[in-house]
Amino acid sequence: MAALIIAIDGPVGSGKSTLARRVADLLGYIYIDTGAMYRAVALKALRRGISLEADGPLAALAGETRIDLRAEDGAQRVFLDGEDVTAAIRTPQVAQAASKVAINAGVRRVLVAEQRRAGERGGVVMEGRDIGSVVFPDAGLKIFLTASAATRAERRWREHREKGDAIDLRRTLDEIHERDRRDRERASSPLVRAADAVIVDSTAMETEEVARLVVMLAQGACSGVPRGE
Repeated sequence: MAALIIAIDGPVGSGKSTLARRVADLLGYIYIDTGAMYRAVALKALRRGISLEADGPLAALAGETRIDLRAEDGAQRVFLDGEDVTAAIRTPQVAQAASKVAINAGVRRVLVAEQRRAGERGGVVMEGRDIGSVVFPDAGLKIFLTASAATRAERRWREHREKGDAIDLRRTLDEIHERDRRDRERASSPLVRAADAVIVDSTAMETEEVARLVVMLAQGACSGVPRGE
């Protein structure tokens, strides 16, 4: 099968990262978590005390930052300027900061260029908010993964509870709604479904079921079989 670029976009909490990792595993592709890149920049900004509304300083920070995504022992690890920050970027504070950093046009220019270089040869599964619409508009397969806000909030709440983070489900739902609004309304690369993306609603689906569906669509894309909506 030809090496595709598979773009998975969708709102926060829809399960993009979990799906992308599983699809990459099933196809023998490389998984690239673009959200981790924004989280890493956000973490660095928080550590340095840089305002998340400071457009110029944030863009300059992104330009001087090295982010490496490495597959180790079957899992992806994130390195920020050589430091393993895999766990540090997954806190609720960094998640909220990342959503603000991601609306910075200068930061996005820097990281989109990195994402394109990482995936230009194909054989990758890349997930984010604008992979099919901006980063790789010519991707061989585009998926727009969604789920109800309540389902996404519960997933995020359970994820943090399993890590020992004490967070409130109602507050998590409110944050989901706020993130959705911010992602839709941001001036630079807002969250939109690419016209040729396949919509997959994961509200009532298990990850493995969704992953097998995406693999089937990828096989169809390679063979030239038309995709259904």
